[in-house]
Amino acid sequence: MGDYKKGRGAQFNTANSFAAHRYELEEGADFGDDDFPDPALKTQFFEEKPKQIISRPNSPDIGFSASINPYQGCEHGCIYCYARPTHEYWGFSAGLDFESKIMVKKNAPDLLEKQFQSRSYKPVVIHFSGNTDCYQPAERAYQLTRRMLALCLHYRNPVSIITKNALILRDLDILKSMAALNLVNVAISITTLTEKLRLLMEPRTVTAAQRFKTMRILHQAGVPVGVMTAPIIPSLNDHEIPKLIEQAADAGACWSAYTIVRLNGALGPLFTDWLNQAFPDRAERVLNQIADCHGGQLNDSRFKTRMSGQGNYAQHIAQLHRIGCQKFLSDRQPPQLTTALFRPAGQLGLFE
Repeated sequence: MGDYKKGRGAQFNTANSFAAHRYELEEGADFGDDDFPDPALKTQFFEEKPKQIISRPNSPDIGFSASINPYQGCEHGCIYCYARPTHEYWGFSAGLDFESKIMVKKNAPDLLEKQFQSRSYKPVVIHFSGNTDCYQPAERAYQLTRRMLALCLHYRNPVSIITKNALILRDLDILKSMAALNLVNVAISITTLTEKLRLLMEPRTVTAAQRFKTMRILHQAGVPVGVMTAPIIPSLNDHEIPKLIEQAADAGACWSAYTIVRLNGALGPLFTDWLNQAFPDRAERVLNQIADCHGGQLNDSRFKTRMSGQGNYAQHIAQLHRIGCQKFLSDRQPPQLTTALFRPAGQLGLFE
């Protein structure tokens, strides 16, 4: 593996397609986290103050209409992350910068409460982590997600959450209260049961065993939980789909979903470089099968097909997932969250 950077997914910085020049910001604070291996490259944090915090994507093939991302960039370092190219909008690279230079939206809770208090606000399910994980290591120190969940409970605004970090259990008190009002569901992302693959592909994430344990604790607390077996990468983790769904069902999952990996923008050369270093014996086969799922290209921006792919191999993956759901989750389904309880300006209910 040569000079392989342990604790990091990307091994280099790709060029920023939006910038004529690259620059390095002054090193910021570093927050240690005993749950994750120390990265070879020190993480820097940069505080930002955006003017709004709720994003309203208009993509027709995602399952939410509003999302919040308190952090941009993600220290988990997942090499396949579709959010990597968005780091270029901030003047950084999609490579090492994405996982080592984290933008922190420190005023996010204030912006959210301002939205809830606005007369024009219409309650809608808000998705936490539409782009980067809201429970990534920085959350331990900044607690932006916890503060915003407390606001959502206070105003009775429903939320959906996706994460691969056991840190979500810190907020079990808030999540239990929200679940009692049908205001929350959680998806735990589990990509592989193979520890060697996880360490290479998602270097600063918790183990699959810890994620299943997290699911079980959420389920036992009455918090609806599902599993996101994504992304599926041909010849790396696709064979694990049935077992992932089975173990998730045993941990209390009431639904499962997946996407097929797609390598848009700078993600293509980053993933190709990683694959050639980590799995040189099968790199060409993996890349060819990814392309087979996306009309012969590694990247795919086509609505309706970019997530699930098309072609023979994509159909094979879909069948594996469908059979797993039919076998282990056929009698379960996620709850339909309610917006009917929203309290404008957080006003108290009649009997509170």
